[in-house]
Amino acid sequence: MVDVARLAGVSHVTVSRVVNGHPSVSADTRARVEAAIAELGYRRNSMARALKSGSSSTIGVVIAGSELYELPRLLLGLETAARRAGYWVSLASWMDGAGDLAETVQRLADQSVEAVAVVADRPVAVDALATITSRIPLSVVMSGDVPNPRVASVEVDQDLGAGLVVRHLAGLGHREIVHLSGALRTWDARARVEGWRAELEATPGLSGDLLEGDFTAESGYRLAHELVSRPGGPPGAVFAGNDQMAMGVLAAFAERGVSVPGDVSLVGFDDQVGSGYLVPALTTVRQDFAALGEAAIESLLAALRGDVVGHRKLEPELVVRRSTAPPR
Repeated sequence: MVDVARLAGVSHVTVSRVVNGHPSVSADTRARVEAAIAELGYRRNSMARALKSGSSSTIGVVIAGSELYELPRLLLGLETAARRAGYWVSLASWMDGAGDLAETVQRLADQSVEAVAVVADRPVAVDALATITSRIPLSVVMSGDVPNPRVASVEVDQDLGAGLVVRHLAGLGHREIVHLSGALRTWDARARVEGWRAELEATPGLSGDLLEGDFTAESGYRLAHELVSRPGGPPGAVFAGNDQMAMGVLAAFAERGVSVPGDVSLVGFDDQVGSGYLVPALTTVRQDFAALGEAAIESLLAALRGDVVGHRKLEPELVVRRSTAPPR
């Protein structure tokens, strides 16, 4: 800043006023300072500014887990909403261990972030958040409600999404609806199982088995082969834990001569990019991951204003395509 002031022939206070948009600088002086800034390539020291003002204009985001599908869209929503509110995003990652997560959040706090969003796929992450004593606002994304009144939480209503699938298939006339779940150590898989099971129990005449996979196409492929090989053949309808698993199911059924939707109706979850161009186009549940990221930032901004924050659920949408049809 001193170098800029010397080149522009002004005081460093004037340079500071120009950099911070202060109105008490003449147009000619402002132009000289801006020219000097451009010539010298001057950039403000954000860390020094944060130390002086006590505000970093930064929100921390912790990626807690390895089975977070459609993460780019979620991060885009987080970053877009943060930037719109005048904040930058600082990323960190965590894989396992409650103490490590608390340490990760604390390290971001030590960097003067003003709030932290934790994107988590496993219950252990939520358990760890319950132990964190940092006073900065926290929000957990994608993992259900959090047993800590100081921590906001945002998720897509997985139970509702699974219920929409069962209602759709039952409405077509299917009575047996098998669910190929993701790994049950994750929140999403468990919530979808609960929604599937609740809807089966609420509708007379419906039944179905549960087979656990791990959200990969390979697990969907393997479980689909098991369904074809069982006595009586595959069921009339299959609800895959996500679109990746549904892709594996389609591949296995094609190898075994099982027609979709002629022999089996198939539904996925997530509305992954390209799912509408599979053969047949996949019926699935759309989650608005960008909106989920925006909602997480909104909850943090509300906490920074001193508002009371809680648990918020976003509604998913069933997208009906050509992979489902009435049973033969």
